[in-house]
Amino acid sequence: MIALRPLSCLYRAGFLLNRNLYNSGFKQVYKAPVPVMVIGNITVGGSGKTPLLIQLVNYLQQHNVKVGVISRGYGGNGPFPMLVTSGGQVAQVGDEPALIVQATSVPMAVGPNRQAAIELLLESSEIDLIISDDGLQHWALDRQIEWIVLDQNRGLGNKKLLPEGYLREPVERLETGTVIEHTHKPDTELNMHLETGQPYLLNPLSNSKTSFSLENNYHAVVGIGFPQRFYQTLKDLGLKQFQEHAFRDHHDYTINDLIFNDELPLITTEKDAVKLLPLLEKHPEFKQSIWVVPVKAVLSTQCYQVLKMQLQELDIQLS
Repeated sequence: MIALRPLSCLYRAGFLLNRNLYNSGFKQVYKAPVPVMVIGNITVGGSGKTPLLIQLVNYLQQHNVKVGVISRGYGGNGPFPMLVTSGGQVAQVGDEPALIVQATSVPMAVGPNRQAAIELLLESSEIDLIISDDGLQHWALDRQIEWIVLDQNRGLGNKKLLPEGYLREPVERLETGTVIEHTHKPDTELNMHLETGQPYLLNPLSNSKTSFSLENNYHAVVGIGFPQRFYQTLKDLGLKQFQEHAFRDHHDYTINDLIFNDELPLITTEKDAVKLLPLLEKHPEFKQSIWVVPVKAVLSTQCYQVLKMQLQELDIQLS
């Protein structure tokens, strides 16, 4: 990988130049009329931030905080900016926004222009706090709170920037935000882990079994940033055997991606399921069972304590 070091140096120089242009005021930074909390990571690939965001939204809603969410809408084709509803918009807004709204019914707007997304969101809903799904490196957006998810299963690799390593920002960036350690064996008080729920059937069929069996052989179909996490989840669940079928993150599925010339059931993530369901509606001839494994982010008590203090500093009170 040392051959990629010159490219990493160029990446670092471009990154630092861009950040300094915003910090110096040469490039304009948008300050929203309500506080903004960014949840992101400094690595390429999945870190668990979407389950974390969903859990935080549910928690804030339970405590009567009017929360809204924005996202770039990666994988969606717009038109942007666009409000996300609970309907079948996944092709327009992207899989993660569709999943977030499906799980929380939170007001949400997507689009690469975060300012336009926020303005659209505020036009449509009364909001106390905006959470930005990703956007840690989006310096054009001012923010009052930053939570950086650090997945200890992957760590920081060789601690090198892209493309020599898989860091989006230098390691010292962790010193500037609230780091949430994602692991079952934490070293810090601010930590989270994913808890697996009971798999459910995405497409109940007259000829399909309605109870999940660990003894079956499955096709594990997944299109997320770190598919190995899903495979480990299946092993932890006690699944005896499965065949791995990994696609790129935010993969745009076709029905052929689900056909393996046998009658074995499929198993997938909730993020993939939001894209597979409308696909199945277009192909009623597909008769194999697809099981979905739900996950929930479980946060340490200290995470909620820190969040409460951060919100109090912004004059946002939890009921």
